[in-house]
Amino acid sequence: MSSPILITGAGQRIGLALAEHFLAQGQEIIVTYRTRHEAIDVLAGKGAICIHADFNSDQAIGHFIEELKTHTNQLKAIIHNASSWDCEANNHDYADLFDNMMRIHAKAPYLINLAASDLLLHYQQNSGTAADIIHLTDYVVEKGSPKHLAYAASKAALDNLTKSFAAKFAPAIKVNAIAPSLIIFNEHDSDEYKAKTLKKSLMGIEPGCAEIINSVELILSSQYITGRSMPVDGGRHLK
Repeated sequence: MSSPILITGAGQRIGLALAEHFLAQGQEIIVTYRTRHEAIDVLAGKGAICIHADFNSDQAIGHFIEELKTHTNQLKAIIHNASSWDCEANNHDYADLFDNMMRIHAKAPYLINLAASDLLLHYQQNSGTAADIIHLTDYVVEKGSPKHLAYAASKAALDNLTKSFAAKFAPAIKVNAIAPSLIIFNEHDSDEYKAKTLKKSLMGIEPGCAEIINSVELILSSQYITGRSMPVDGGRHLK
């Protein structure tokens, strides 16, 4: 029986790296994307089920859940990676910004987890092993962010949901978070910005998506870790 992994926001960067990793292992995946980059066509060509989903309204989230259930009756895991790095400096409609951040980073995972829990439970019942939910949060959950107030608050909400869902769904479904700081730079980042950012961690490197892939694999392979957040920040909390 098909047991795909759902990855939200898989059109680029970390989500894309995760999708490519699982496909290379022969693992079936369902991915969501907001913008259809060329990479989505490549994933589809390799067998991924690709669903357009812009979590910009409750209705859009509901439509995605309905479509998801037309493709599978069970899920091995859900990886909530979809994210928006919007901030107060770029969006002066603060009420709209806050609502958007909360909807993308907290409300969408909340609704998807509740609506798709039957798919995860079906996998657990058939396989005899726990299913997984993994929330991609952020290092800023630990200390906040004066430049990304709404973003940081929404990721903190997702971190809290990790604990609540872990308690609600145990032992059939493990629920954990991964909290990264810098993983990969953007193409347009300046050399000055890169140098400044690298100095924020003890390790002082751009680690790459393999660090998140390794963290995801550790969580998936464990039958005991739940309700925890795994920091992937190069010791940034000690700087």
